[in-house]
Amino acid sequence: MKKRYLYASLAALSMTTMGAFVVQAQMMTGHDRLHAQHGGDGMGHNEHTMPGLRGANTTQAETAEMQTLFRNFTLIERDVRNLTNGIYTVTTTSDPDTYNALVSHVVGMIARVEANDNPEVIIQSPTLDVFFMRGENIQSEIEVTEGGIAVTQTSNDPELVAALHRHAAEVSDMVDRGMQAVHEQMTN
Repeated sequence: MKKRYLYASLAALSMTTMGAFVVQAQMMTGHDRLHAQHGGDGMGHNEHTMPGLRGANTTQAETAEMQTLFRNFTLIERDVRNLTNGIYTVTTTSDPDTYNALVSHVVGMIARVEANDNPEVIIQSPTLDVFFMRGENIQSEIEVTEGGIAVTQTSNDPELVAALHRHAAEVSDMVDRGMQAVHEQMTN
Protein backbone atom coordinates (compact mmCIF):
# COMPACT_ATOMS: atom_id res chain seq x y z
CA MET A 1 0.00 0.00 0.00
CA LYS A 2 2.80 2.44 0.88
CA LYS A 3 4.51 1.66 -2.44
CA ARG A 4 1.37 2.59 -4.33
CA TYR A 5 1.26 6.01 -2.55
CA LEU A 6 4.98 6.49 -3.20
CA TYR A 7 4.52 5.75 -6.90
CA ALA A 8 1.46 7.98 -7.08
CA SER A 9 3.38 10.80 -5.33
CA LEU A 10 6.33 10.42 -7.69
CA ALA A 11 4.00 10.45 -10.69
CA ALA A 12 2.24 13.58 -9.39
CA LEU A 13 5.60 15.28 -8.78
CA SER A 14 6.77 14.35 -12.28
CA MET A 15 3.58 15.70 -13.83
CA THR A 16 3.85 18.93 -11.84
CA THR A 17 7.47 19.40 -12.86
CA MET A 18 6.69 18.63 -16.49
CA GLY A 19 3.75 21.04 -16.36
CA ALA A 20 6.02 23.78 -15.03
CA PHE A 21 8.40 23.27 -17.97
CA VAL A 22 5.53 23.47 -20.44
CA VAL A 23 4.19 26.67 -18.85
CA GLN A 24 7.69 28.17 -18.83
CA ALA A 25 8.16 27.31 -22.53
CA GLN A 26 4.78 28.85 -23.38
CA MET A 27 5.69 32.04 -21.51
CA MET A 28 9.02 32.54 -23.26
CA THR A 29 9.31 35.88 -25.00
CA GLY A 30 10.34 36.11 -28.63
CA HIS A 31 13.88 37.00 -27.60
CA ASP A 32 14.02 34.01 -25.22
CA ARG A 33 12.91 31.74 -28.04
CA LEU A 34 15.66 33.16 -30.24
CA HIS A 35 18.19 32.40 -27.52
CA ALA A 36 16.89 28.86 -27.37
CA GLN A 37 17.06 28.54 -31.15
CA HIS A 38 20.50 29.97 -31.81
CA GLY A 39 21.98 29.90 -28.35
CA GLY A 40 20.43 27.03 -26.47
CA ASP A 41 23.30 24.77 -27.38
CA GLY A 42 25.94 27.18 -26.09
CA MET A 43 26.80 28.26 -29.62
CA GLY A 44 24.58 31.37 -29.80
CA HIS A 45 25.65 34.75 -28.52
CA ASN A 46 29.32 34.01 -28.90
CA GLU A 47 30.90 37.33 -29.86
CA HIS A 48 34.02 35.53 -31.08
CA THR A 49 32.60 32.95 -33.48
CA MET A 50 29.25 34.67 -34.18
CA PRO A 51 27.51 31.46 -35.31
CA GLY A 52 24.36 33.36 -36.35
CA LEU A 53 26.30 34.73 -39.31
CA ARG A 54 26.62 31.30 -40.86
CA GLY A 55 24.13 30.25 -43.47
CA ALA A 56 22.88 27.27 -45.39
CA ASN A 57 24.49 28.74 -48.50
CA THR A 58 27.48 30.79 -47.31
CA THR A 59 31.19 30.34 -47.63
CA GLN A 60 33.63 30.61 -44.74
CA ALA A 61 35.01 33.76 -46.39
CA GLU A 62 31.56 35.39 -46.45
CA THR A 63 30.99 34.54 -42.79
CA ALA A 64 34.44 35.95 -41.91
CA GLU A 65 33.60 39.20 -43.75
CA MET A 66 30.40 39.63 -41.77
CA GLN A 67 32.24 38.86 -38.52
CA THR A 68 34.78 41.58 -39.36
CA LEU A 69 32.02 44.07 -40.12
CA PHE A 70 30.18 43.35 -36.87
CA ARG A 71 33.35 43.40 -34.75
CA ASN A 72 34.40 46.69 -36.30
CA PHE A 73 31.02 48.38 -36.68
CA THR A 74 32.30 51.41 -34.73
CA LEU A 75 34.88 51.97 -37.50
CA ILE A 76 32.23 52.27 -40.21
CA GLU A 77 30.39 55.41 -41.31
CA ARG A 78 27.33 55.41 -43.50
CA ASP A 79 25.25 57.96 -45.38
CA VAL A 80 21.93 56.97 -46.94
CA ARG A 81 19.66 58.90 -49.26
CA ASN A 82 16.27 57.43 -50.04
CA LEU A 83 15.34 58.09 -53.65
CA THR A 84 11.81 57.94 -55.02
CA ASN A 85 12.80 54.80 -56.91
CA GLY A 86 15.47 53.35 -54.59
CA ILE A 87 18.50 54.26 -52.50
CA TYR A 88 21.93 55.83 -52.70
CA THR A 89 24.35 54.76 -49.96
CA VAL A 90 27.95 55.63 -49.17
CA THR A 91 29.65 53.41 -46.62
CA THR A 92 33.23 54.14 -45.56
CA THR A 93 35.96 53.12 -43.13
CA SER A 94 39.60 54.03 -42.63
CA ASP A 95 40.50 50.56 -41.31
CA PRO A 96 42.09 48.39 -44.07
CA ASP A 97 40.66 45.04 -42.84
CA THR A 98 37.19 46.51 -42.44
CA TYR A 99 37.47 48.18 -45.86
CA ASN A 100 38.32 44.87 -47.55
CA ALA A 101 35.47 43.07 -45.78
CA LEU A 102 33.03 45.90 -46.56
CA VAL A 103 33.77 46.07 -50.29
CA SER A 104 33.81 42.30 -50.70
CA HIS A 105 30.57 41.86 -48.73
CA VAL A 106 28.63 44.55 -50.60
CA VAL A 107 29.82 43.46 -54.05
CA GLY A 108 29.20 39.81 -53.17
CA MET A 109 25.70 40.37 -51.81
CA ILE A 110 24.65 42.45 -54.82
CA ALA A 111 25.93 39.66 -57.08
CA ARG A 112 23.94 37.14 -55.03
CA VAL A 113 20.77 39.25 -55.37
CA GLU A 114 21.28 39.52 -59.13
CA ALA A 115 21.69 35.71 -59.31
CA ASN A 116 18.76 35.03 -56.90
CA ASP A 117 21.31 33.16 -54.75
CA ASN A 118 20.03 33.50 -51.17
CA PRO A 119 22.79 32.83 -48.58
CA GLU A 120 20.16 31.93 -45.95
CA VAL A 121 22.16 33.42 -43.08
CA ILE A 122 20.70 32.42 -39.70
CA ILE A 123 20.15 36.01 -38.56
CA GLN A 124 19.29 37.36 -42.00
CA SER A 125 16.64 40.05 -42.13
CA PRO A 126 13.33 38.94 -43.68
CA THR A 127 13.53 42.18 -45.70
CA LEU A 128 16.06 40.45 -47.96
CA ASP A 129 13.65 37.71 -49.00
CA VAL A 130 11.99 39.87 -51.65
CA PHE A 131 15.42 40.77 -53.08
CA PHE A 132 16.32 37.13 -53.58
CA MET A 133 12.93 36.37 -55.13
CA ARG A 134 12.86 39.34 -57.52
CA GLY A 135 16.44 40.62 -57.71
CA GLU A 136 16.29 40.88 -61.50
CA ASN A 137 14.02 43.93 -60.97
CA ILE A 138 16.72 45.87 -59.09
CA GLN A 139 19.27 47.92 -61.01
CA SER A 140 22.54 48.35 -59.09
CA GLU A 141 25.49 50.64 -59.67
CA ILE A 142 28.58 50.17 -57.51
CA GLU A 143 31.47 52.59 -57.16
CA VAL A 144 34.41 51.40 -55.07
CA THR A 145 36.20 54.42 -53.64
CA GLU A 146 39.44 54.87 -51.73
CA GLY A 147 37.59 54.88 -48.41
CA GLY A 148 34.64 52.60 -49.07
CA ILE A 149 31.82 51.93 -51.46
CA ALA A 150 28.94 53.91 -52.98
CA VAL A 151 25.86 52.03 -54.18
CA THR A 152 22.81 53.16 -56.10
CA GLN A 153 19.96 50.67 -56.31
CA THR A 154 16.72 51.45 -58.10
CA SER A 155 13.58 49.65 -59.21
CA ASN A 156 10.25 50.34 -60.90
CA ASP A 157 8.59 47.94 -58.43
CA PRO A 158 7.12 49.87 -55.45
CA GLU A 159 7.45 46.81 -53.17
CA LEU A 160 11.14 46.50 -53.98
CA VAL A 161 11.67 50.24 -53.46
CA ALA A 162 10.06 49.98 -50.02
CA ALA A 163 12.27 46.96 -49.23
CA LEU A 164 15.38 48.86 -50.39
CA HIS A 165 14.47 51.73 -48.04
CA ARG A 166 13.81 49.31 -45.16
CA HIS A 167 17.03 47.35 -45.69
CA ALA A 168 19.12 50.53 -45.96
CA ALA A 169 17.71 51.63 -42.58
CA GLU A 170 18.44 48.19 -41.08
CA VAL A 171 22.06 48.29 -42.28
CA SER A 172 22.47 51.83 -40.93
CA ASP A 173 21.15 50.65 -37.57
CA MET A 174 23.69 47.80 -37.58
CA VAL A 175 26.46 50.29 -38.39
CA ASP A 176 25.30 52.42 -35.45
CA ARG A 177 24.70 49.66 -32.89
CA GLY A 178 26.25 46.42 -34.15
CA MET A 179 24.81 43.06 -33.18
CA GLN A 180 22.40 44.68 -30.68
CA ALA A 181 20.46 46.06 -33.64
CA VAL A 182 20.20 42.59 -35.19
CA HIS A 183 18.92 41.05 -31.98
CA GLU A 184 16.23 43.73 -31.69
CA GLN A 185 15.24 43.33 -35.36
CA MET A 186 14.88 39.57 -34.83
CA THR A 187 12.57 39.99 -31.85
CA ASN A 188 10.26 42.56 -33.45
